[in-house]
Amino acid sequence: MTAIIPLSELRAQIDAIDQQILHLINQRANCAIEVARTKQAEGETGSFYRPDREAQVLRRIKELNPGPLGDDAAAHLFREIMSACLALEKPLEVAYLGPQGTFTQQATFKHFGHAVKDIPVPTIHEIFQAVETRHCQFGVVPVENSTEGVIAHTLDRFIDSPLKICGEVEIRVHQNLLGKMDSLLGINEVFSHQQSLAQCRQWLNTYLPGVHCTAVSSNAEAARLASLDHGKAAIAGLMAAELYDLNIIEKNIEDEANNTTRFIIIGEQQPLSTGADKTSILVSTGNQAGALHRILGPFAEYGISMVHIESRPSRQGLWDYVFFIDIEGHKDDPDVAKAFQVLQNNVKLLKILGSYPKAVI
Repeated sequence: MTAIIPLSELRAQIDAIDQQILHLINQRANCAIEVARTKQAEGETGSFYRPDREAQVLRRIKELNPGPLGDDAAAHLFREIMSACLALEKPLEVAYLGPQGTFTQQATFKHFGHAVKDIPVPTIHEIFQAVETRHCQFGVVPVENSTEGVIAHTLDRFIDSPLKICGEVEIRVHQNLLGKMDSLLGINEVFSHQQSLAQCRQWLNTYLPGVHCTAVSSNAEAARLASLDHGKAAIAGLMAAELYDLNIIEKNIEDEANNTTRFIIIGEQQPLSTGADKTSILVSTGNQAGALHRILGPFAEYGISMVHIESRPSRQGLWDYVFFIDIEGHKDDPDVAKAFQVLQNNVKLLKILGSYPKAVI
């Protein structure tokens, strides 16, 4: 039988280990400072954030992790260490769809860590503007939800924007009913973003039939409004509950158990190939017969997997559409480059929106 180790001895071991961890983290921080000096000496004055490098580091951590800590837990810890070290080099300013407490802010912290300067912006259009005018180095915008489909405002903004997609992050969306009250009794109105209302439609019809639902600009705004009136409730995340001091009346009220929203990171960077990448493109064919076949043919010819395709009006003419396509691979991978060369000759417009690492955590 294994002997029980006294608590005093275990706590002494933990204190000693914590001291070692702190020493090693600060060693890493000193290395980060030296990296910044070297980059500046070599004339690199742009963002010190490298999405390809960070994705490789996090993947390596997950591969090396011996447990018992889970791979994702280990990666999250290193995400925060990397975020704090990067802030010593040059703090990042990241625009997200505000106000505070939104899922987009949650996605920002998941991707960049909590050491960034997160800046709430009221609309997707203004997030693009903030990055295009270099008020922020990066922006985080929602692009699709597993239940409700694509976010049209995000796709449409890419038609004219020079920005690139340089990363992605997925958030498992848990919707919660929040309010000043403790139960469903007395609720006369529910606020939320229109996407969240749609994601909880069945639950609302079952448990709050006849209660008026009002769409607002964000879930965080819904929580703010619910905090002002005892008869009002909001559908939002747990961050919003904490921020606006609301009770969690019901948890996880989304209709689909695997409700997930994908966010993309927009900026001017073009990450290098990491071996596990996606590429997003915009294609215009004009209003021609067989257009879709000409788009898909080169990908089939070179064995490239297509992850997603979506059509949107081009706003250039009646029944003229553009296609947004996500594929596996990086634009510099040989087969992808060959497919793009063939595709270029088959379409009116091919715009590479970005090649970027697949989400790691």
